[in-house]
Amino acid sequence: MPANETAPPVKKKGRRARLIVLVLVLALVAGLGYGAYWSVDGVRASFPQTTGSLKVPGLTGTVDVKRDAHGIPQLYADNDDDLFRAQGFVHAQDRFWEMDVRRHMTSGRLSEMFGSGQVETDAFLRTLGWRQVAQAEFDTKLSPETKKYLQAYADGVNAYLKGKSGKDLSVEHAALKLSDDYQPEQWSPVDSVAWLKAMAWDLRGNMQDEIDRALMATKLSQAQIDELYPPYPYDRNKPIVEGGKLDGGKYTPQGVTGSGSGTGTGSGSGSGGNTVGGQTSTVTGPIGAPADAPANGLADNVAAQGATVGLRTQLGSLADTLDKIPAILGPNGSGIGSNSWVVSGKYTTTGKPLLANDPHLSPQLPSVWYQMGLHCRAVSAQCQYDVAGYTFSGMPGVVIGHNADIAWGMTNLGADVTDLYLEQVKPEGYVYDNKVLPFTTREEVIKVAGGDSKKITVRTTNNGPLVSDRSEELGTVGSRAPVASSAPDRGDGYAVALRWTALDPGKSMDAVFKLDRAKTFDDFRKAAADFEVPSQNLIYADNKGPNGNIGYQAPGRIPVRGQGDGRMPAPGWDSKYAWKGAKDGNAGYIPQNEMPWDQNPSRGYIVTANQAVVEPGTGAGKYPNLLTTDWGYGARSQRINDLIEAKIKDGGRISTDDMRTMQMDNSSEIAALLTPMLAKIEVSDPGVRAAQKLLDGWNYTQESDSAAAAYFNAVWRNILKLSFGDKMPKELRIEGSCMSVVGNGTGPADDLAKTVRECGTRGSDSAQPDGGDRWFEVVRRLVKDEKSPWWTSPRTVTLPAATNRDELFARAMRDARWELTAKLGKDQSTWSWGRLHQLTLKNQTIGTEGPGFMQWLLNRGPWDVGGGEATVNATGWNASSGYGVTWVPSMRMVVNLNDLDKSRWINLTGASGHAYNAHYTDQTTMWAKGELLEWPFGKDAVDKATVDTLTLKPEGAGS
Repeated sequence: MPANETAPPVKKKGRRARLIVLVLVLALVAGLGYGAYWSVDGVRASFPQTTGSLKVPGLTGTVDVKRDAHGIPQLYADNDDDLFRAQGFVHAQDRFWEMDVRRHMTSGRLSEMFGSGQVETDAFLRTLGWRQVAQAEFDTKLSPETKKYLQAYADGVNAYLKGKSGKDLSVEHAALKLSDDYQPEQWSPVDSVAWLKAMAWDLRGNMQDEIDRALMATKLSQAQIDELYPPYPYDRNKPIVEGGKLDGGKYTPQGVTGSGSGTGTGSGSGSGGNTVGGQTSTVTGPIGAPADAPANGLADNVAAQGATVGLRTQLGSLADTLDKIPAILGPNGSGIGSNSWVVSGKYTTTGKPLLANDPHLSPQLPSVWYQMGLHCRAVSAQCQYDVAGYTFSGMPGVVIGHNADIAWGMTNLGADVTDLYLEQVKPEGYVYDNKVLPFTTREEVIKVAGGDSKKITVRTTNNGPLVSDRSEELGTVGSRAPVASSAPDRGDGYAVALRWTALDPGKSMDAVFKLDRAKTFDDFRKAAADFEVPSQNLIYADNKGPNGNIGYQAPGRIPVRGQGDGRMPAPGWDSKYAWKGAKDGNAGYIPQNEMPWDQNPSRGYIVTANQAVVEPGTGAGKYPNLLTTDWGYGARSQRINDLIEAKIKDGGRISTDDMRTMQMDNSSEIAALLTPMLAKIEVSDPGVRAAQKLLDGWNYTQESDSAAAAYFNAVWRNILKLSFGDKMPKELRIEGSCMSVVGNGTGPADDLAKTVRECGTRGSDSAQPDGGDRWFEVVRRLVKDEKSPWWTSPRTVTLPAATNRDELFARAMRDARWELTAKLGKDQSTWSWGRLHQLTLKNQTIGTEGPGFMQWLLNRGPWDVGGGEATVNATGWNASSGYGVTWVPSMRMVVNLNDLDKSRWINLTGASGHAYNAHYTDQTTMWAKGELLEWPFGKDAVDKATVDTLTLKPEGAGS
C-alpha cells in the first residue's frame, strides 16, 4: 500500500481556545451541563414570529409577510420604503447571527466576537479597507434613492433588534452575551454595502493563479509552467459570445443592428485597447524587464538559482495569509464557478424562454442565499417593485431572480481585476519612477474579546495597500526576488501591494435595484453598466413578442493596463506597469460600450458557465481588449451546449423539467478521455484487476451509487498526485503532505546534495493540483505523449520507478485500489461514489472549529451526493485534499417566462439560520436529489401556497 505521507495538522490555537469558551457557555444555555436537552427557553426563544401581527417603528402602512410550507416569505407593501424596511426586519428574524458575523468580517472586527485567533485576519481585512471603501461608496457614489432604500432596510433590522439580546437573537448570541456581555450594535446602511466587497473578494479572478505561477517558477521551468496553464481550447469549447465586433468604441453582436445598443452611463471612460498579444500572451520575462526580454517567468535561469528562494518564501506566506481569510462564497480556485443558460421560446415547449441558474459557492449553513418575494400591492411611482428570487441576508433587494417582466441570472465572469505589485520600500516611503513618495497611512485599533486591543498601521502606495505588512514572513517581501537588472536597488527588500478594482468606490448597489425593476433589455443593460464589482456574466430573458427575447451582458470594471498582462507580479516602481487612468475609478477601465453583449443569437440559446466570454484577437469576430488569460476551460459550458443541441435537433423542444435534468447532469469529461486508456493497462494484482473491471461499460456518469465513479475518481486523484502534485513546490502542496526532496528543492541534484523531508503548506481549499478543468486540459494535451517527463514517478520501497504514461497510470490504479479498500472496505460491491463524496453542512463559526459535540449540535449531514469536479452538477472536490464536497450549486432555479407561477427553485439549506428550526435544512435532501420546489409569484399562487401570515403594522396602528 502507498506510504502514509500526511503529517499532523497544525492547530489553530487562538480561535479554537475562544470557541471552547463559547461552547461551554452554550452548554449552559442549552442545559447540556445537566444532561438536559436543548430547551425551549435556550434555543427556541429566537425563532421568528410568523403569524399574528407586530408593530414595527417607521412603517407608514401595513406589510403582509406570507410564508409557505418551507418558511419562504413573500412581502406585500404599499410603498418602497415600507417594503425594504420589512425586508430588513424579516432577514433579521431568520438570519441575524449570519448578518452579524458577516458585518464583523467585512469591517475586520471578527476579534470582537471570537477573540485573539482572528487578529491576523482582521488586520488583513483592515489593510484591504473594505469598510472604508463601502463608506465612500455610500457617501459619494450611490444614488439618493439607493441610500433611502439602504436606510429603510437598516431601520427594519434595528426595529427587530430593539429590546433583544442574547437568546432572543440566537443561541450563538446567547453564548457571546454570557461570555463577554456581547451586545449587537445597530445596523447601518454601510453594513449592507460592505457585503458586496466580500462577494467581490471571493470572486476576484486570477490572484491565486498569479501567486501560484510565481511560486511554480521557483521549481519548474517556464516551459513546464506553460504546460500547466495551457491556452483556452477555443476550437473545442465555445465562448459565450461569437461573431461580434468592436468598432469605433462600441461592441456590436453578430446579427444585431441598432436594437438595444444603448447602455446609458458606463463604468469608466478609459481608452480601451488594453491589448496584449491579442489576449494570448504568456508569462513575461523578469519583473521590470523590457517587453522584448525572454519570456521565462520571473527571471532567467542564471538568476533563478537561490534568488527564487526568497520569493518562494514570501509569496508562499502571502498564499497562507489568503487561506486564512474567510471565504464567504467559496474557494477561489479553477473549479469554482456557476452555470446559467437561457433558451429562446422557439426551442421550448412553452413558446417563451426558459432561464436556468445555479451559482457554485461554498457549502454553508445556513445557505448564503435567502429566498424571498418583494411585492408592491399596486406597482406605481411610489411602489416600484414586484420581484422575487434570491437575496443576501444583510442586503436589500433581490440579487438573482425575476420580476413581472424579465428574468436574469449570474455567473462569475472571471475577469482579471487584481494585480500584485512589488514595491521598493524605504524608511521615508516607496520608489516610483525614480522618486520616493510618502505612504498614505492610517492607524486601526482592533478590539479583542477577552484580550487587549491591538493597533496596526496600514500603508498604501499608489498601487494599493501593502498586503505584505500583514504577514510575518512578508515584512521584507522580495528580499531575494529575481528581477531585471534595471530594477532599483533592493535596500531592505520589496513589499507587495494589491491593486483591485473593488477598492475603488463604485455603484454596484445601484445596479441591484435597477435590475429588480427593469422591464426591457435596454433597462437590463443600463442596470448592468452599474454592476461594477464583482464582474459577472449576466443573462436575460423576457416574454415579449412571439418567442420572447434572450440576451447577455458582460459588465464590470476591467482594468486597462500599461505594460504586462496581469499573470505575474509587476514592478510597482515603474509607472509603465500601472493601470491607466485615474485612481478615482472614473477612468482606466474598459468602457461599458466596449464590453461584449448579445441579444437573440441565431443559435437560439446562450450558455455561461465561466468559459471564455469571447475569442481574443483582432480578426473578424474576435475581441481585442484584455479581459483575462485565466478563463475556466469550458468543460461545463460545452457539456451544456451539447445537451441543448442534442435536445433541439430535429425539431425537439426543451421543457422546464429538461432544464432541471440538465442541471443534474453528472457526466465526467476527463473520465470519457481516460477510461478507455485505463481499460487497456495490463495489471497483475487481482484486486486492482477486479477494480479495473468496474470501468467496463461505464457511461462516465458520477451517480451517488456508482462504484465505477468512485474508482475512477480515486485513480484520477492519484494520477494527479503522481504526475503533478509530487513535482510542485511545497507552498502549493496540501498542508502536511510530506515527501523527500533534494536539498531545499531548488539546488542541483548532484552527488553532494542532501535529501530532506519537505511538507506541504497550502490549505485544503487551494492546494494543487485541484483537479479542476484546467487539469482536464493539461492532461488532454499531455496524454498523447507517452514519454512526457510529467509521466514519471520515483521508485518506492515496493515499486519500481514509473518512466512513462502507462506505468504511471498503472501505479495510480494500484494506489487507488488500496485507498478505496482503506476508505470503503475490501468488498467492491459496497463501493459507491456517494460514500466518498459527501456533503456536510457546517455552521460557519462554531460549527467549523468547535469541539465535536458542538459541531454535532449545529452542523448537519453528511449527505451522499453525485456529481463532481467540472461537471454540470458541480459538487466540487479538491483532488489534493480528498473527496469531500468543497463547493456546490448553492441554489438552483428555472424561470418559466410563459407562466412565472410554473417556475421552480431550491436552496441548499432552508430559510432559517436557527438550529433546530423546522426550516434550518428542510430543502437540503430535495436539493441533493435534484428536486425543485414550486415558485409562486402571482398573488393568487402565493395565497394558495401560504401557510403563515404575519402582519407588520406602524407603531401607532391599533391592534
